[in-house]
Amino acid sequence: MLNNNLKYALLASAIILGGSAFSANAASYCADGKTVTFAGIDWESGALITEVMKTILAKGYDCKVDSIPGNSVTLEQATANNDVQIFAEEWIGRSDIWNNAVAAGQVASVGKPFVGASEGWFVPEYLVKGDAEKGIEARAPDLKSVSQLSDPKFAELFKDPEEPSKGRFLNCPSGWTCEGVNTAKLEAYKLTDSYVNFRPGTGTALDAAISSAYLQGEPALFYYWSPTAVMGKFKLIKLEEPAYDEACWKELTSATGKREGGCAFPAVDVAYGVNSTFAKEAPEIIEILEKATFPLEDVNASLAYMVDQKADAGAAAQEFLKTRGDVWGAWVSAEAKAKIEASLQ
Repeated sequence: MLNNNLKYALLASAIILGGSAFSANAASYCADGKTVTFAGIDWESGALITEVMKTILAKGYDCKVDSIPGNSVTLEQATANNDVQIFAEEWIGRSDIWNNAVAAGQVASVGKPFVGASEGWFVPEYLVKGDAEKGIEARAPDLKSVSQLSDPKFAELFKDPEEPSKGRFLNCPSGWTCEGVNTAKLEAYKLTDSYVNFRPGTGTALDAAISSAYLQGEPALFYYWSPTAVMGKFKLIKLEEPAYDEACWKELTSATGKREGGCAFPAVDVAYGVNSTFAKEAPEIIEILEKATFPLEDVNASLAYMVDQKADAGAAAQEFLKTRGDVWGAWVSAEAKAKIEASLQ
């Protein structure tokens, strides 16, 4: 039999070696030279969060990082295929592609990039309440609900400049998940004959259309969401819809669903969408994502910074990292935090 001192020495060695092995395995994804590829999300908040997390992994953990462009549907499929490892702002339950990938065990939801967001159909507040300071009279003081939009007077109010016999609804760009949902809603609310379903080419074009109308005090009817600079900078009114219903929502979000009635968007549930194989191979990165929740007000502030300073998502990410170490520092190790801060000098 081994004497007690020798047994304790061997046990201690085993623990040390085991701990070292665990550390090596935990860091193996980046240590092995693999690249963490992010979905190149092109909407503001998604682009910001993507750039922050890319920087944290690259500068704090010496990971090779990349991103590939595409629309949300294409990038969701790429995540399922492991061509993309991290989709930094996945709106859960909104996409058949993502739902099917979850059911197949190809992807998983991790953490929450932010909480408290909302989405819906909006109009500028001055349409309903007026704006005495800007000399704008209320042109639709009784407008409260999506159900009223079928009234010809509202189609006339939101007149489409290219097809003036109809109103214009500003949808998301083609390829975004929300574009399909809003198109289904237009059908469900029986508005397709009276409104043009206008899809801007990019998120930037959507923002420009809303901003242009708002700054000129003109009518505008559009889908939007938070967190965004637009929601932070402008006073908007969200139109009422029938309450969210799971059965209704299932029909709206299915390409083959019925369009017999619409309902409100569900409560926003946003997560980091990750490939399941990647999640198993990179537990240390998953641990970071589980902690990485941005305060909603910080996201809005960063997005307003992008607009006001004409900065891209990369510059806004650098500003966030420089000024909010108290937030993101809690997501990473002390060593990683020091390395990231040094890279920002």
